[in-house]
Amino acid sequence: MEKLKNIHPGEVLQEEFLVPIGVSAYKLAKDTSIPQTRISEIIKGRRRITADTALRFAKYFGTSPKFWLGLQDDFDLEEEEHHITNELNNIQTLQQDAA
Repeated sequence: MEKLKNIHPGEVLQEEFLVPIGVSAYKLAKDTSIPQTRISEIIKGRRRITADTALRFAKYFGTSPKFWLGLQDDFDLEEEEHHITNELNNIQTLQQDAA
């Protein structure tokens, strides 16, 4: 089974929010007081969504900050798991004594 591509929150921002509602990255930057370079870097997948950004996106799009941070956490976990798969496979699960 082929593994799906790990989707960066910036791709979700672009494809699920900006494009459908017709808002440019420039307008998002102006309306949220986020530097345009930060928005651009997020969309390109080169920058994380921080708590500050999550709060601003949540207010602007009517979502929750946890939605944005959850996307980022999911992305980060999948990326890290990919990088340390061999090490994780070598870790034994702790066996606790039955009481």
